[in-house]
Amino acid sequence: MRYKTDGVVYLIGAGPGDPDLITVKGRRCLREADVVVYDYLVNESLLSLADRDAEIIYVGKKSGLHTMHQGDINKLLVKKAQEGLTVARLKGGDPFIFGRGGEEAMELSKAGVKFEIISGVTSAIAVPAYAGIPLTHREHSSAVCFITGHEDPGKEESDINWDSLAKFSGTLIFLMGIANLDKIAKKLINNGRSEKTPAAIVANGTTPNQRTIIGTLGNIYERAIEENLKPPGIIVVGDVVNLKDSIDWFESRPLFGKVVLVTRPQDQATDFVRRLSDLGARCILLPAIKILPPPSWKDLDRAIENISGYDWILFTSVNGAKYFFERLYFAGKDVRTLGSVKIGAIGPKTKEALIERGIMPDLIPDDYLSEGIVESLKGHHIDGKRVLLPRPAIAGKYLPTKLKEMGAIVDEVEAYRTVKPDDNQKKLDIILESEKIDVITFTSPSTVKNFMAMFRDRPVFGNISKSIVACIGPVTEQEAVKEGLKVSIVPDEYTVEGLSEAIVEFLGKI
Repeated sequence: MRYKTDGVVYLIGAGPGDPDLITVKGRRCLREADVVVYDYLVNESLLSLADRDAEIIYVGKKSGLHTMHQGDINKLLVKKAQEGLTVARLKGGDPFIFGRGGEEAMELSKAGVKFEIISGVTSAIAVPAYAGIPLTHREHSSAVCFITGHEDPGKEESDINWDSLAKFSGTLIFLMGIANLDKIAKKLINNGRSEKTPAAIVANGTTPNQRTIIGTLGNIYERAIEENLKPPGIIVVGDVVNLKDSIDWFESRPLFGKVVLVTRPQDQATDFVRRLSDLGARCILLPAIKILPPPSWKDLDRAIENISGYDWILFTSVNGAKYFFERLYFAGKDVRTLGSVKIGAIGPKTKEALIERGIMPDLIPDDYLSEGIVESLKGHHIDGKRVLLPRPAIAGKYLPTKLKEMGAIVDEVEAYRTVKPDDNQKKLDIILESEKIDVITFTSPSTVKNFMAMFRDRPVFGNISKSIVACIGPVTEQEAVKEGLKVSIVPDEYTVEGLSEAIVEFLGKI
């Protein structure tokens, strides 16, 4: 085939909902795209993989609401490619399993546009797997049949042979069929399938909102009505449904079904959110602080210029280490400049940040607090020693005060500042009005202060007070109590790993 354009369209299967199920090639093509055209069922977190300058276009279609009709989507893909652009057409599941990818590929072919198909993990297999239902099993099913639960309404006659399906001895998988569940069940029963045949519906599969209902063909519709189950969902019919109790793994995770609000800065929340998500929680990221450079680098740059005059540098946060070394490199220096200066880190995350920059700390306290640093320094004879503290201006005074009492000469320099984000109040109002937050997490006193400043006097504050409050350590806890919050969870180890484990332990007791 000869192509009429240098542009290209990648028809990418985004997977069924869990963003980690997109393929390696799908991620790569998404990163390279000039334009991203995505559907309703695509997990929007995947959009963060795109170049920040890429054009993002939503063309989602769901029952009763079409942002853009299929014909217009086809024209859009052709137009963008003919402009010489690289287009990532991001589709839920797999493009060729009831995803209309075949129609889009045909239109691109007719227009002479270059395209590639990037297969995806289809919901037809992934969703039952996340529900603990294997589609095949040597003792229960040797065949699988995929059927659309929502045929083209423009067809004069159905293409589905219900008589053959009713006699099919393997597993039946109906996609997009919740709205037609009653009809599907009756068609199978009326054509000879036993009403006692095991059946399951899995809604919002592979996501923290996943819900599974088990029944039989005879009662599955009534069960769905009782549970108020809504699309999207997969219907599974066959004996393999009975294996769920033995194989269930996703919905049995300790935080499954819990909603956790994370107030940590967005660029530092990835590991925490992933850890909570791996435990089954649905995380809502709503940063209560934003980390910015200081108004002036003058003081930090002066300290770096005279760095050989210091005996100790004590880093009390990952951010302090980050900005210190950025300015060190900006000044044309590297870690060799530090010479014999001893380095202290308040905890394991700060230690990791230093190791990444080629520094192995000389001191890490047993307690990851300012008090722990002071206690650890008692054996280092710091009387008369010069100590540099790169940290925010609003940091507490306990550490510099105690160091001075021990005879140290302390220079506090502003390495960064924390500010209150200006775009979160309306977003949180909507969140708190629409659903129950099980746990609110705070990882620093600043997150508490800013969070409370944003919402104390707003109507939604009543909902906040009903949530369980979890703080990363006693200093953050003190600030939360001072702000009038009841703190239920504080880990023994003051890290996000420790906080995650403490949340699991606490919720397991209630």
